Amino acid sequence: MNVVIDQSRVVAEPSRVPGAGAVLTPDALDFVSELHERFDSRRRELLDRRLDRQDRFNAGDLPDFREDTREIRDADWSIGSIPNDLQDRRVEITGPTNAKMLINALNSGAKVFMADFEDATSPTWDELIQGQANLKHYWLGRLSFTDPDSGKQYAVCDDPAVLMVRPRGLHLPEEHVTVGHEPVAGAFFDFGMTVWHNARAALAKGSGPYFYIPKLESMEEAALWSDVFAHAEAKLRLERGTIKATVLIETLPAAFEMDEILYALRENIVGLNCGRWDYIFSYIKRLGRSADRLTPDRSLMTMDKAFLAAYSLRLVSTCHRRGAFAMGGMSAFIPVKGDEAANAGAMDKVRADKLREVSNGHDGTWVAHPALVPVAMEAFEAMAGPNQLSKMPGDVPGREEMLQLHEGARTEAGARENIRVGVQYLAAWLGGKGAVPLYNLMEDAATAEICRTQLWQWLRFEAPLDDGRPFTLDLFEQWFDEEVGLLAEVPDIGEAARLMHDMIVSDDLVEFLTLPAYELLG
Repeated sequence: MNVVIDQSRVVAEPSRVPGAGAVLTPDALDFVSELHERFDSRRRELLDRRLDRQDRFNAGDLPDFREDTREIRDADWSIGSIPNDLQDRRVEITGPTNAKMLINALNSGAKVFMADFEDATSPTWDELIQGQANLKHYWLGRLSFTDPDSGKQYAVCDDPAVLMVRPRGLHLPEEHVTVGHEPVAGAFFDFGMTVWHNARAALAKGSGPYFYIPKLESMEEAALWSDVFAHAEAKLRLERGTIKATVLIETLPAAFEMDEILYALRENIVGLNCGRWDYIFSYIKRLGRSADRLTPDRSLMTMDKAFLAAYSLRLVSTCHRRGAFAMGGMSAFIPVKGDEAANAGAMDKVRADKLREVSNGHDGTWVAHPALVPVAMEAFEAMAGPNQLSKMPGDVPGREEMLQLHEGARTEAGARENIRVGVQYLAAWLGGKGAVPLYNLMEDAATAEICRTQLWQWLRFEAPLDDGRPFTLDLFEQWFDEEVGLLAEVPDIGEAARLMHDMIVSDDLVEFLTLPAYELLG
């Protein structure tokens, strides 16, 4: 049953979370409604521009650096100041916003923890409200957790990681809060609630309202966030530039507008991050409708080669020229329990990945598990100081390198793995979990998107496999049925399999799997 908040136009559904009333307060919801009324039509227009750009890609255009913003790229300018507690970001850990995860991540020894309302969270209403309550409890010094099964108690240590928050992307709605019968954007709800409840408390403790912004595709989308930040700062009577943000460069179009994104957000931005998994997904989504862009197995699309290596180096060069941090990407490996040799191999891969990022000039990196913090930290101890802002790559890749496709085979094993991982992740997401360990990797919405779009691309062009067979619909159906049949005991697997199957065989490539999946969350 809906409840009208403060007799205003804002309507929010109640939540079963204890203390939800302290989150869904009239003033906080009025602030979210202001964000909606001021910025939502602009948000929707920018999403339409993405589709217009996709039409041009479908017609044969390729991404390129914008001619109308050449002056921004050529001019000398720098971003604004960076707070003291964000000067050392050598290792950042990410994860969902439940209390146990929050505490473990804050206590992990990482320099920064990104509490994630996006790819690592299934946006069920109660999960979102509980996450907001946990953030509020943290800044009030009240965050704790007792495991109901073991009785183990969890508390935040005396020297926790710096807290940042990632709201959802601009494309996702929040159906549980409406303004004038229109759902608000998930991005505006997550950001609005977080900054309204916690900005002043964070500043009082010597930190601040710090955010990661995902899925941007253009300078204009960055400018929207700049105006959202300015409005929030004015409303909360904060000095302009108090809110600080790092933008994930995880879409192919954004990689060609990194200077412009930094410029549009120059009063608030502190860095860019290589969101590698979403970047692979974006490459397939934006260019994958062409037969000459057929990708190899996802395991072969590594950061040391082709377009991924190029964008890492260009991001470092762009950021350091502007005084911004260049953050490395996520290592998806997690500890392998019960197999010392496999675990050692996983740690070696993480170490090599992080040493490559240090060599490229990155100022820090991401990990998905507390056990990986020491491994990544050891690699980044190679830096002379807390960051490498003065380091510039010797060679800055251009357009051709930024579009170069990885080489390698497409295999039956790769296709079957995509089916297993994609369907199991989606089942977990529908069951309320956004980050899922599968086959010794931490999978989230971004990695599931690679599985889904790659299968769609291979099927569309009946891609040749390494054994000479084309990837036909009959072959896909056979493998899909066999793999899903082995997952019969997994909760929600039937519904997840139907949805994943329909998206893969569809004539049109769905923009985000979370959009149709969100309709099933209820």
